[in-house]
Amino acid sequence: MKLHQLLQGLPEPPIAVTGNQYDLDIAGIAYDSRKIALGWLFVAVHGTHTDGHHYISEALQRGAPTAVGEEPAPADLPPGALYVQVRDSRRDLAWLADTFYDHPSRKLGLIGITGTKGKSTTTNLIAEVFQRAGLKSGLMSTLNFRIGDHDWENETRQTTQESLENHAMLAEMVRQQVRYAVVETSSHGLALHRVTGIVYDVGIATNITSEHLEFHGTVEQYRRDKARLFEGLDPMTDKGLGAKKAAILNRDDASYDYLLPFCRVPILTYGIDHQADVHAVDLELSGAASRFRVVTPTGEIAIETPLIGRFNVYNCLATICAGYTQGISLEKMREALAHTSGIPGRMERIDCGQPFSVIVDYAHTPDSLEQVFRLLRPLTPGRLIAVFGSAGERNTQKRPKQGAISAQLADLTFLTDEDCREEDPEKILHEIAAGALEAGATIGKDLWLIVDRRQAIGAAFDAARPGDTVLLAGKGHEHSIIVGHESLPWDEREVARELLRERQASAGHP
Repeated sequence: MKLHQLLQGLPEPPIAVTGNQYDLDIAGIAYDSRKIALGWLFVAVHGTHTDGHHYISEALQRGAPTAVGEEPAPADLPPGALYVQVRDSRRDLAWLADTFYDHPSRKLGLIGITGTKGKSTTTNLIAEVFQRAGLKSGLMSTLNFRIGDHDWENETRQTTQESLENHAMLAEMVRQQVRYAVVETSSHGLALHRVTGIVYDVGIATNITSEHLEFHGTVEQYRRDKARLFEGLDPMTDKGLGAKKAAILNRDDASYDYLLPFCRVPILTYGIDHQADVHAVDLELSGAASRFRVVTPTGEIAIETPLIGRFNVYNCLATICAGYTQGISLEKMREALAHTSGIPGRMERIDCGQPFSVIVDYAHTPDSLEQVFRLLRPLTPGRLIAVFGSAGERNTQKRPKQGAISAQLADLTFLTDEDCREEDPEKILHEIAAGALEAGATIGKDLWLIVDRRQAIGAAFDAARPGDTVLLAGKGHEHSIIVGHESLPWDEREVARELLRERQASAGHP
């Protein structure tokens, strides 16, 4: 694509252009100078840990004929090179990518899911329901990526990738004739222009609590950033694909009243406690399945799914709403939810023949921990044992709350490392422990602080008796643990299996 064509896709003209080779051919785009190839455009972006403007010279030396950035043109700009100064290079990276990949989101039905909890599960459920209904689907989530029947793990550790990767992925979905793309859309992604240029048809809110305040600053700003998804739903945009516009809101969640004024497209509500357009009645929840009857404006049907817990009923309701807006029959949705295989690292049981239960879950906020504790308590004949930590360089306000909730709802708590990054891991554990101690816990009696996560899990297994449940929370599906600047291999499920097998071997069992 010609450079002048790319620049025409920007929302406003550049501040300044140094050089005059507008007819340059652009073979690709990168914001990482190490990925630059001959003929590629380099976009310098201010990052959290580094600044892309420091690497403009390197990108030009690697073969980029043009660079885009927010700062004035470098004094040492090589002869023949072009530099484009813009007001917001992160925002404009998204528009450049959208133009370069020929506006892929306008050729797909686009469903976005935002919220504090339930996003990954709901994203996967919607894609599975649509796929089973004969609508070829793709998805992008914290857990995984999928195009049709091809599924692979998301190893980026980002819920929402950078805008360049998002537009490239949507373009690949278009190439493979996907009908609907289901995109887990985080507040970071919305605030940092990672989804700018993506034209959504349906927006879904799961719930909004207090999270990521280290980034957003206040709960109000966190909610406002999530509201961008609904604010961007345009009733006048017609892709000619038959995808229906809708804002799907949780009537039982406090976010409902807040998000309502931002919606300009038809609203569909779901819930259990309040009367909603799509609501669940006659709930029967057990440790093996969830059963309920879903009532919609055009009919009702009995649902049974292996996904357990009240929060998964909400995830199923949001999924049913998405299918309902796009004309999928209740019978097809019932069948899909009945046969779903579940989500890796979400309430996943680890069974190596041990006399106690082991559950791996991604719960890492006070609310999600409380939900999981309250779900497991009636299903546990013995004691509830918790192993968890709190991520470094993230929301510190939640740490004592996590400790207090565990002290109140679990019998034993083992605090441990969870992506400490460059924070002191012992400091993090003591901040969590402060809430537990205030709630009545006693170190050495029902509370332990063990930085090494493998040792902490082993200690929890050593403490477990027949009938107990050990909850390993916070890591879920992830395949690494971040210490300092290093991302070290870590699979919570495999570590649990290894430790359980070692216990069996030391006890003389095969």
